[in-house]
Amino acid sequence: MILIDCSSGIAGDMFLAALLDLGADEKKVLRAIDEIGELLSRIEVRIGEVKRRGMRAKRVDFYSESWPSLSGDDLINYVERCVERLDISDEARSYAIRVAETLVEAERRVHGEAHLHELGQPDAIAEIVGVSVALDDLKAFNTTVYSTPLAVGGGFVETSHGRLPVPAPATLEILKGFPISGGPVREELATPTGASLLVNIVDSVTELYPMMRPSGVGYGAGSKELEIPNVLRIVSGEPLDSRREEVLIIETNVDDVPGEVLGYALDKLMKEGARDAFIIPIIAKKGRPGQVLKAIADRGNAEHLARVMMEETGSLGVRVYGCERIVLNREIVPVKVSIDGQEFEVRVKVAGSLRAKPEYEDIREIAERTGKPLRVVMRLVEDRLREHGGA
Repeated sequence: MILIDCSSGIAGDMFLAALLDLGADEKKVLRAIDEIGELLSRIEVRIGEVKRRGMRAKRVDFYSESWPSLSGDDLINYVERCVERLDISDEARSYAIRVAETLVEAERRVHGEAHLHELGQPDAIAEIVGVSVALDDLKAFNTTVYSTPLAVGGGFVETSHGRLPVPAPATLEILKGFPISGGPVREELATPTGASLLVNIVDSVTELYPMMRPSGVGYGAGSKELEIPNVLRIVSGEPLDSRREEVLIIETNVDDVPGEVLGYALDKLMKEGARDAFIIPIIAKKGRPGQVLKAIADRGNAEHLARVMMEETGSLGVRVYGCERIVLNREIVPVKVSIDGQEFEVRVKVAGSLRAKPEYEDIREIAERTGKPLRVVMRLVEDRLREHGGA
């Protein structure tokens, strides 16, 4: 697993530097960036070490003497042509192209221009290609990638479009749906290229580090010296038997909704993507019996589920708050069991060495086929699992 610590923001050069510091093959990255020179103009790459507020970090800078003016379509086209020439995985190629497309689309939505000034600079295409190759070398496309919420800074930044608020409009467009926070300094901490590289690789965002056994750490320095260490930190490691996840709780109190309506609302919340949904009986105001309808949601689906809850119950409002849960890592393992001389395959949910639970649907099917009571079949299957060390 890989964790990208964005507490000091992110930029393309910081991302590439941190990946190189983590152990990505520097020669592969440099050869890939040389391919850009074959298509456009030679880019000089300087890699070194610097200190940011006492922290050692790797720094990457790009230079080009005669860089052509590029449009958004040019950027996408040259990224596509460059990655097609490289010996990298299909996932890395697709990632590089998605990043370029995300950047161009954001600039067009915000500024309505086909010509992209900042993105036409040599560092944008070099960062996209370099990061794609580095991630591929670190096998990042075959593992889970986590990120902390992205610190975006604050204040204003000077651009080719004039003085703009931080985060810059294109950056904010890219970060729609991605957890962000202002500060911790009044500077631009997240660039459009950095944001696009981030949102296209991250599988899950967590406020705190997930439970892991770290094996490597890489530090990538930004160009400025700030009041905080201007450093992107990337951690690689092995996940432990459990992990932390951030979820949202959506709930509402009702005391005048028929049971059939509540049951339907419960089913619909689950069908619409809730992690779980349940009802808790309560004593409401004036001593009336009531219920709390609760749903556990992912951040990206919370607003939709809140609307479903209000529409189905008639409630005028719902409460939404964050919660962290610790989850055992689980996998589904097929296990063969013999009952009354018949062979059956049962899917078993295994959580490390702590628990093995057979799937209900498989148990029910065996009960129907054998004519035995469900509780008897469940006990027989669990006994077979214990005999084979599965529970």
